[in-house]
Amino acid sequence: MTRRNALALLATTGALTAAEGTKMKILVLCTGNSCRSQMTEGFLKSFDSRMEVHSAGTEPSSQVNPYAIRVMKEAGIDISSGHPKRVHQFLDEPFDYVITVCDDADKNCPYFRGKVGKRMHIGFPDPADATGTEEEILTVFRKSRDDIREKFRALYDDEIAPKL
Repeated sequence: MTRRNALALLATTGALTAAEGTKMKILVLCTGNSCRSQMTEGFLKSFDSRMEVHSAGTEPSSQVNPYAIRVMKEAGIDISSGHPKRVHQFLDEPFDYVITVCDDADKNCPYFRGKVGKRMHIGFPDPADATGTEEEILTVFRKSRDDIREKFRALYDDEIAPKL
């Protein structure tokens, strides 16, 4: 088997991208890395195993928000093993995409010393700001989850998948 055929085979199994022989790297940033960025990471990972997806925060929380875990589980995605990470641990790494999902992280996004192919902002309101009964809070989290899935599915279909 030639190297080219081996890379093509690995690409079809999701192990490697056909173009580079490596996974596409995506970093999703938020302030606390407890809700929106964790949900986005979960969705992107579920769309395609040929992507290496990470999330981080400019001021990470101590844990992933339990409501985010709950509503993602309803969507069939388990993010319960995730933990908030500080963006600084990724600054020297190259990424194909760095995507902010909250306005604060967009404004305070640090300089990446590693090569960044494309930096973009796709903002969402913070569901952690929701108040009210448990059902009212869950309704806000479900809306955020559904909005994130819709926008990132479109990004994946329109821009990312064709590059894989």
